[in-house]
Amino acid sequence: MTPATYRKICIAALVAVCLIVVTGASVRLSGSGLGCADWPNCNDAKLIDVSTTHGTIEQLNRLFTGVVMIAVIAAVLGALRRKPRRRDLTRLAILIALGVPMQGVVGGIVVLTDLNPFANQQHFLLSMILVALAVVLVIRAGEPDTGVRTPTVAPRTAQYVKALTVMTGLALVSGTFVTGAGPHAGDEKAKRFDVAISSMARVHSITVLVTIAIAAALFWHLRTRHDDRAVLDNPLTTWMVIAIAQAGLGYTQYFNGVPAVLVGIHVALATALWLVTVRLQLSTSTVAEELPISAPGDLAASRSSSYE
Repeated sequence: MTPATYRKICIAALVAVCLIVVTGASVRLSGSGLGCADWPNCNDAKLIDVSTTHGTIEQLNRLFTGVVMIAVIAAVLGALRRKPRRRDLTRLAILIALGVPMQGVVGGIVVLTDLNPFANQQHFLLSMILVALAVVLVIRAGEPDTGVRTPTVAPRTAQYVKALTVMTGLALVSGTFVTGAGPHAGDEKAKRFDVAISSMARVHSITVLVTIAIAAALFWHLRTRHDDRAVLDNPLTTWMVIAIAQAGLGYTQYFNGVPAVLVGIHVALATALWLVTVRLQLSTSTVAEELPISAPGDLAASRSSSYE
């Protein structure tokens, strides 16, 4: 398998891992979290039961997990057949492949604990870990097979990017607490975090605003650093657009009673923002291909030519 073909497989795995986040959110937002009251069977009588709308939605999400598993297994097999074979790609693909069944186990815990908000929280955060690993896999698959990893930006710029990555992660975590305190528990009888949603929304809002402020500071930092700006411009601009849209959507949904459709879009944008964040972090270094070592005579000739 050629490196170009393998990278396409990695992209397909990344898309699948992102889509399962959205389908999982649709289960919760439609109130179908207990559409199947058992796991791995849908209920005591049937493995698959689509006799109800909630059951159908929950079953479709479970079946889509199989599609995701096929995509990540293809990434593992592709890493083994890729020429040249690379250990870093194989390890990443295996980690993702192990993470998908772990999601199934966490999903089973969510159902068996009657949609405990803490368990639901781990379900989403594990998804974000898998998204991050899949992004790394795609980026690494596109890098040269030999060479030395070198920084692409100045150390100060890299510190700004690292701070932005950490704060974006904290914003995602604080967002899961808002969800755990909000009305969309997956079932009207499910437990919620014992805290007012308004209080958690304020904490989340502050975290998001601080994160956007760091991104703005990074833009200001890059105004005179043209080389660093050329490296980070595309992912950083994309990050800022998604972040502002996400913040605006968050305030809109909060002041309109947290409608399910807007929450679903919010989850999709959160996934996209995290994907771009990881891409931005990875942009701070790359693998530079090793240049062939010139013989002393060749070096002298090149210098003589340059002087002429």
